[in-house]
Amino acid sequence: MNILVCISHVPDTTTKVKFSENNTKLDTAGIQWVINPWDELSLTRALELKDDAASGVKKVSVAHVGLANTEPTIRKALAIGADDAYRVNAEAFDAHQVAAELAEVIKAGSFDIILCGIESSDYNGSNVGGMLAEFLGYPSVSGISHLGIEQEKVVITREIDGGKQQLTLPVPFVGIVQKGIAKEPRIAAMRGIMQARTKPIHVSEPKAADAQTSVLNFEPPEPRADCKFIDPENPKELITLLQNEAKVI
Repeated sequence: MNILVCISHVPDTTTKVKFSENNTKLDTAGIQWVINPWDELSLTRALELKDDAASGVKKVSVAHVGLANTEPTIRKALAIGADDAYRVNAEAFDAHQVAAELAEVIKAGSFDIILCGIESSDYNGSNVGGMLAEFLGYPSVSGISHLGIEQEKVVITREIDGGKQQLTLPVPFVGIVQKGIAKEPRIAAMRGIMQARTKPIHVSEPKAADAQTSVLNFEPPEPRADCKFIDPENPKELITLLQNEAKVI
């Protein structure tokens, strides 16, 4: 059984976001790029399954849509433990384009389980996983918080309103993963970092998938208001502010 994890190249969550060209482009100067956190947890769980001989997982690959400058992020995934990687040589513009390009990679390969993070930490669109399943004609399951393989059957747990649901799935399928799939992301060891230098990244050219959206401009959020300190002996003022300004009670 082979697993493919789709990964995004996103700014570190501590990055101070700035824009250029009259707020129409992200200013990438000084940004530390990382693997999207949800994708990193997906990769960690895939590698945990591979480490378990009883799971039957033989290979874990990663796939990404991006230009050559994203390869350090792909190498991080290889250092963590992925066996190989696929990169579509195109700038990612929107979810439709990314899903279409990833679908072409998957159709050309042999993968039983395709995992996507529930969203990326930059755009938070939550669209790629569902679109990818539609392009492939595969069943998809969202909200996955646990993934296991028992007696050659895939067993997942997903979060639903009021509780959890357990499902047994045939392969292939697309799994859309949320936090909880792994306790902590796996950290690359020095041996993995050295091995990542020689692991293959298969590069393909885009299949002319068209983006369906475009960015006109970015608008930073309004600055936060100054903190107000209320005398602890004056709860009436606090209640008034919560009712009339914060409007939370």
